[in-house]
Amino acid sequence: MQSTRLPLRTLLAAAAGALSVLAIPPFSLLFVVPLAFSTLFVMVQGISAWRALLVGWSFGLGQFGFGISWIAESFYVDAERFGVLAIPSVAGLAAVLALFPGLAVALFAQFKRLTSGRPLASSLLLATCWFGTEWLRGHLLTGFPWNLAGYTLVEYDALRQPAAWIGSYGLSFIVVFAGALPGAAFLAEKQARLKSLAVVGIVVLAVWAAGTVRIASDAPAAPGIDLRLVQGNIPQGEKWEPGSRERTLTRYLDLSDRPGKFDLLLWPETAFPGFLDEDAAARSRIAGAVPEHALLLTGAPDRVETDDGSLYFNALQAYDSSGRILAGYAKHHLVPFGEYVPLSDWLPLERMTEGLGDFAPGPGPRTLALPGAPLVAAAICYEIIFPGHVIDAEFRPDWIYNATNDAWFGTSIGPEQHLASARMRAVEEGLPVVRAANTGISAVIDATGAVLERLDTGTTGIIDAPLPGARAATLYSRFGDWTSLVLIATCWIFLGGITAVGARPKGHVRKDECG
Repeated sequence: MQSTRLPLRTLLAAAAGALSVLAIPPFSLLFVVPLAFSTLFVMVQGISAWRALLVGWSFGLGQFGFGISWIAESFYVDAERFGVLAIPSVAGLAAVLALFPGLAVALFAQFKRLTSGRPLASSLLLATCWFGTEWLRGHLLTGFPWNLAGYTLVEYDALRQPAAWIGSYGLSFIVVFAGALPGAAFLAEKQARLKSLAVVGIVVLAVWAAGTVRIASDAPAAPGIDLRLVQGNIPQGEKWEPGSRERTLTRYLDLSDRPGKFDLLLWPETAFPGFLDEDAAARSRIAGAVPEHALLLTGAPDRVETDDGSLYFNALQAYDSSGRILAGYAKHHLVPFGEYVPLSDWLPLERMTEGLGDFAPGPGPRTLALPGAPLVAAAICYEIIFPGHVIDAEFRPDWIYNATNDAWFGTSIGPEQHLASARMRAVEEGLPVVRAANTGISAVIDATGAVLERLDTGTTGIIDAPLPGARAATLYSRFGDWTSLVLIATCWIFLGGITAVGARPKGHVRKDECG
């Protein structure tokens, strides 16, 4: 293909990017992975790095334009103030996020000549570049590691397990490598083509075998704790209306009071739309729904008075059956423009959530030690999407509680994608993840990422289930993304070794081999 066909390349790349969304939840069509990434691979052949940047950006624009389109739903919660911003905001965010795939493809085009057109080396280079820029997307400017390439494997029990060793970014490396290899094989000579396709099969088989072994081994014992998750299903537009607090509290109390036994009662993010620790009457009513020796974990705003004024926090609080507060956690990874406005002194913008001011960030991941309960790591809503930044590594918990409110996004594909992130954190950390969501999806997830129980979006109800057991600390939980770098380096060293052997002239005899 000639560079004069650049418009066609960008159009096909954008289509491939949009198609790639069908490989992630809720669709999870795995055959789309080689279609999308092989198309991208072919589209960047024979062009400069600057042109490749445009092709890669087009792929990202299709990928994010479709993949995060659900964000527009949040602007229509208060349509009078924010509705007009829905489409331009989503389009602008997609255009910015698309720079990361664009950079990956540009780097690939810049250094592709070093691979001498060999399919394995070329695919490995693209996967390496993709890993690097995807990692940057998860860390720069607070990060946004949403819909990582590795999440295409979430719905496949065995295939997602390598995240326990190499994390989600490392899994993305494998996915892109295997996905681009058919495209590289298509452009190669027949002999190299067959070898490349054989490697794809070997990679998939190896990942499946390793995952199968992990699932079958080290099965943890349950700690004997019974949970009750409450999904109140309060529409976001009603939650903060004047007079709604009583209706909301009554609904949560009625659901919590249903027959059944539980040790931990779990309410979602900001389940109580007010300062619960300051409301003695509300705490007294809640105490009536919490059996003796049981505990309540609930989301609720919090505030602290300082010499400079009030600080507001998006918090998770633990209460006993007397209504006494036992512990608290403040969300540390806040949503830009949702919970605070970046550069607010210069940007004349207001945040989308109700409240008296911007939320302040908490100090970081924290493990809560509660009487009669296994150690728990708290992660509020958005925080669960960050690989390697959910638990306190110095004080390892026994499970992760993800209190969330996805009511902002209605019945769109957003809550399914959010659930996928939570499942990957379970695999990476070797810990069960329990999530209570206001409007769904509430779920109990075991340490292999399997969903044991769930309540879908738009459903009012409860989940009564035992808390799954924790597995031993995973390789990823101990060393983080360094494990991915070791994997990538090993692949390049192995490829260099077999290339050197293959390049040795046939019939060559060293002097020390002569008799």
